[in-house]
Amino acid sequence: MDIRLGDLSNPEILKLLNEHLQSVALLSPPESVHALGLAALRQPYITFWSVWENAGLMGCGAIKELDSRHGEIKSMRTVSLHLRKGVAAALMRHILEEARRRSYRRLSLETGSMEAFAPARSLYARFGFEPCGPFADYVEDPYSVFMTREV
Repeated sequence: MDIRLGDLSNPEILKLLNEHLQSVALLSPPESVHALGLAALRQPYITFWSVWENAGLMGCGAIKELDSRHGEIKSMRTVSLHLRKGVAAALMRHILEEARRRSYRRLSLETGSMEAFAPARSLYARFGFEPCGPFADYVEDPYSVFMTREV
């Protein structure tokens, strides 16, 4: 697996991000969807990566810098053809290493509370993330689970 800074003009990446937005929109009411669109992912405080095997896109993920010591994981998505091949785990290791390189003290994330998000919550728990309250601009929401870990 090759993890690269993401090319947000690549048609395969755009398709995966669109699938991501559509799937979360089906599972949560609009006010509870916190997935980032393309314009938000292009902001300078967001670093986006894509995961490739040869010429095939396998997944993506990002870090949003909340402040100089706190990052948020965003846009984690694996191409359905590559589920359960270790794509998300490889990307999590990469993101954690980047957080250490940036001297973050904490990484946090928001994910869905519904059963469809159980595999994501399980992945995050395996990497040491624990439930927490809302952070940054989030508020309590029955459709959200907030998780965090020290880096």
